Amino acid sequence: MKREDFKIMENIKIIEEIKADLLCQIGNIFKLLTKGNNITQNALIDCISQAIILLYKLADKLGYSKIEVDNEIKRNIQLGIMKNESDSDEKKC
Repeated sequence: MKREDFKIMENIKIIEEIKADLLCQIGNIFKLLTKGNNITQNALIDCISQAIILLYKLADKLGYSKIEVDNEIKRNIQLGIMKNESDSDEKKC
């Protein structure tokens, strides 16, 4: 095998590990949410932030920069805000 083939295989392995870690982290979020009021806000926000970090790592391994991800998040937030505003206007009628 060529050296490049090993690099591709290594990246695939890393991507699969990140995906598995992300699933575990999402599972942790669901577990915390089932506990209701007994959870600490810090535990929940920690799980959410860890999931976001894993998504950034996954994007990086897939060839996307943090800036590209950030810009897409900002664009989607802006679209969501505009959609919510238009939905609110329609309900007023």
